[in-house]
Amino acid sequence: MVDGIKLALSQAGGKAGPWTVNYTSLNDATAAAGEWDPTQTAADARKAAADPKTIYYIGEFNSGASEVSIPILNEAGIPQVSPANTYVGLTTDLPGSAPGEPGKYYPTGVRTYLRIVPIDSIQAAADLIAMKQAGCTRVAVANDKEAYGAGLAKLLELEKGYYGVDIVSNTGIDPKAPNFRSYAATIKGEGADCFEFAGIVSNGGVQISKDVNAALPKAKLFGPDGMCSSAWTNSKDGGVPASLDPLIECTVATQDLSAYPGGKTFLAAFTKAYGISNPDPYAIYGYEVMKLGLDTIASLGPKGNSRSAVLKALFAITARHSVLGTYGFDKNGDTTLKSYGLYKVGPTGDPLFYKTITPTKTVQ
Repeated sequence: MVDGIKLALSQAGGKAGPWTVNYTSLNDATAAAGEWDPTQTAADARKAAADPKTIYYIGEFNSGASEVSIPILNEAGIPQVSPANTYVGLTTDLPGSAPGEPGKYYPTGVRTYLRIVPIDSIQAAADLIAMKQAGCTRVAVANDKEAYGAGLAKLLELEKGYYGVDIVSNTGIDPKAPNFRSYAATIKGEGADCFEFAGIVSNGGVQISKDVNAALPKAKLFGPDGMCSSAWTNSKDGGVPASLDPLIECTVATQDLSAYPGGKTFLAAFTKAYGISNPDPYAIYGYEVMKLGLDTIASLGPKGNSRSAVLKALFAITARHSVLGTYGFDKNGDTTLKSYGLYKVGPTGDPLFYKTITPTKTVQ
């Protein structure tokens, strides 16, 4: 994703209209945590907020991290665009959000956050469609108790009736537990024939998948975008054993890169720049979120260094022609894009695009 961001800036010659643009990459993860860390995320956001030249903030990658960074950046009036967040509560009070959301993230009362990926009400529907098509009738759901995972799990329950899939249980688990054998035995007793872990892979995603498979060896294993990576599917990257790969299906807002309107051109440029012909799909989202910022700044001419002007221009976008297709933003800052990609595990052990799912009904 960072390579995609840098590629867009490089193609623009480091410029946005009359302005020279510098990109600073900040990491919200720590080695000690092994994942995004709230303290580090806050430090990154404060660093950006303290710099008077900060005009545009890309991120976060994880929805839970954006819960931390949005209020800090909001106080500073910095436009923030995420290439990956899907948790509904960051922008709406739709079912799946928590009390006080989204207002508590915007202490100034002005929205400063947008995203270019569809929200979890759409992802939950895509997951349920995939489950129905896979023949699931009784699905057990576990969540990692983070905003993203718990919210998505709730949406699966709320939308199950639209797609004819029964969610037999939704259980919050301790991500640090050494194993989940007791949980696996419980859902076996519930008669589950499929399982979804709503959460991020570093929160016990691999272990719970292995334990559920041991108890229910024929059950299909589903995961959302927080799970859909080689860290879950590839044993060489610490993922599940290869024997589980045929059972795995997962969804991501990204699709087959070559299928996007500007996908083939992007891939050619990415391959030329980095020597990688099959990058993680989030590379194109990193690319577009930077290009969106550069184009917006450039469109403002001499006002391109104004945070408020950039923010106003972003929220005014209704039909942007991009590598992802044509999209705009609603009043909440959510994209008008509606499709998710369904992935299965390819011969290398990594997620491989299977098909596009575009749900027609979600909770409102």
